[in-house]
Amino acid sequence: MTLSDRLLDVYQRLYAAYGPQRWWPGDTPFEVIVGAILTQSAAWTNVEKAIANLKAADALSASGLARLSEEELARMVYPAGYFNAKARKLKAFVEMVRSSFGGEVERLLAAPQEELRGLLLNTHGIGPETADSILLYAAGRPTFVIDAYTRRLFRRLSMAAPQESYESWQSLFTANLEADATLFNEYHALIVRHGKGVCRREPRCEGCPLLEVCPTGQARMGAEAAGKQGAPAGKAKPEHEEASRPLLQRIEISLHLQSVDESFRYTVGRL
Repeated sequence: MTLSDRLLDVYQRLYAAYGPQRWWPGDTPFEVIVGAILTQSAAWTNVEKAIANLKAADALSASGLARLSEEELARMVYPAGYFNAKARKLKAFVEMVRSSFGGEVERLLAAPQEELRGLLLNTHGIGPETADSILLYAAGRPTFVIDAYTRRLFRRLSMAAPQESYESWQSLFTANLEADATLFNEYHALIVRHGKGVCRREPRCEGCPLLEVCPTGQARMGAEAAGKQGAPAGKAKPEHEEASRPLLQRIEISLHLQSVDESFRYTVGRL
């Protein structure tokens, strides 16, 4: 089986187990972008609270964020954590949109993929993972997002990239799969779903939909089974000891009766 076949096999198994994920949640591409920046080191439930604050203030747009001071914005995104840093990142993004595209997010998203990626990476607070999340989920471009879930899962599947760089991991997918934004979108979302629920730091291998193709999971399950078989069920008595117990009891009783009889005869004889 080629690497391409193996990657597609993993995708099909995940899809069969979890179904379509419909990720990234957001009513507009701009909301997706804001979510991609706010979700850095944050649980999605907290990101949703921050986005709800922006919506309530009618500030979930490039112009809406631009009119807020950095302090006001920090208060609104407080639930997402690192609120001061994330306020600066959002402000930097909005300034990039203003200076390069006249504040029009639609023009930003229509830019050529490599140009857009370069602009994003040159913006304060946006690294490769966030940039590719924006490209894939907001702009619909065929780029594969690499995150901690992806690295952990494919190491365990013995399909790790030859090098640890982001680019090497990304090429593992882009060089072996058709450049399809829909496929990349669903595949990454399924990896995240699986990584959060099953292939965690301490994996839950039993019942895993990838166990059949996962050397790590198979080794763990085998070790657990061997441990259960070899574990002592309690200190068992030797069979000969159990078998001889009635005989020992009979001897002890006989000796006791003999002792009682001799004592009785001795007592009678003195009377």
